[in-house]
Amino acid sequence: MQSSFYPRLLADIGGTNARFGLELSCDMIEHIRVLSCNDYESIIDAIMAYLLQIGEPKIEYAAFAIAKPITNDYMQMTNHHWTFSIETIKQALGLKELILINDFTAQAYSITKINAQDLVQVGGTLGEKYATKAVLGPGTGLGVSGLIPCDDHYIALSGEGGHVSFSPFDDTEVMIWQYAKNKFGHVSAERFLSGAGLVLIYEALAKKDGAKIAEMTPQLISKQALIDKSPLCSLTLDIFCAMLGTVSANLALTLGARGGVYLCGGIIPQFIDYFKKSPFRTRFEDKGRFKAYLAAIPVYVVIARYSGINGVAIALNNYLQKNKGKAWHL
Repeated sequence: MQSSFYPRLLADIGGTNARFGLELSCDMIEHIRVLSCNDYESIIDAIMAYLLQIGEPKIEYAAFAIAKPITNDYMQMTNHHWTFSIETIKQALGLKELILINDFTAQAYSITKINAQDLVQVGGTLGEKYATKAVLGPGTGLGVSGLIPCDDHYIALSGEGGHVSFSPFDDTEVMIWQYAKNKFGHVSAERFLSGAGLVLIYEALAKKDGAKIAEMTPQLISKQALIDKSPLCSLTLDIFCAMLGTVSANLALTLGARGGVYLCGGIIPQFIDYFKKSPFRTRFEDKGRFKAYLAAIPVYVVIARYSGINGVAIALNNYLQKNKGKAWHL
């Protein structure tokens, strides 16, 4: 790749944080910064703040991963108030090329180059080589993607699987689902498998027990569960992990993900030891006649800190190799 294509501005923009990096040459990403989205009125303000922090380098090529389906030029983030035009950002920054991809498409791309030390396996075997891989994970929302083998490379899927309808597994989850339905109407998987979802599960359980619903945060629920100080918080976290097991297994079956399931996002790595002993794996394999099929599939928790940035770098490199000078987005 020509040296004139560097440096490249990379961003992984979620509902809570915007992560930025500068790719100086192939696979050399430096100046990584994490900015809180709530600290900036607009995405352009956040970008300008980042560039100012690193000395305002001249940028002509950029790629952003964003927690939003990419369907046209106008962007309204799903879990944040930012709205913007892709073309406006391109012009404001003086870019020759700007591509946007879904944030979990970027996570999927990152799996193609991930190091073994950035993975923690939870059950299963080694998985099949060059087989389909499922990619999902809870954070501010629930991201879902996958990797489909094609000749000597993988195609990363772009979808909104976090918004499929949630299906309760047992009577307790039916009760939690009913609580959420009364509150929101449609109940997606993301309603439970996200930071806000952890609080929602807690509220439903507290109401059932007739307990006072305290003001809780995902961090406080997790902390109370990890130190075994609150039975209600421990039950909340266990149900959260079990629900993730169901949704992960559903995705593995849908995609035929014999190459493994990869759990990304910022929540699970915060309590990885607890997660390994949680009901997740038991629930993942609890699929009746397909128990043996799922038992063989490995699940990996991705603990790499900036996998989204790495993934969007791969997407931009692919684009520049195949589509130089053409208007395009993944």
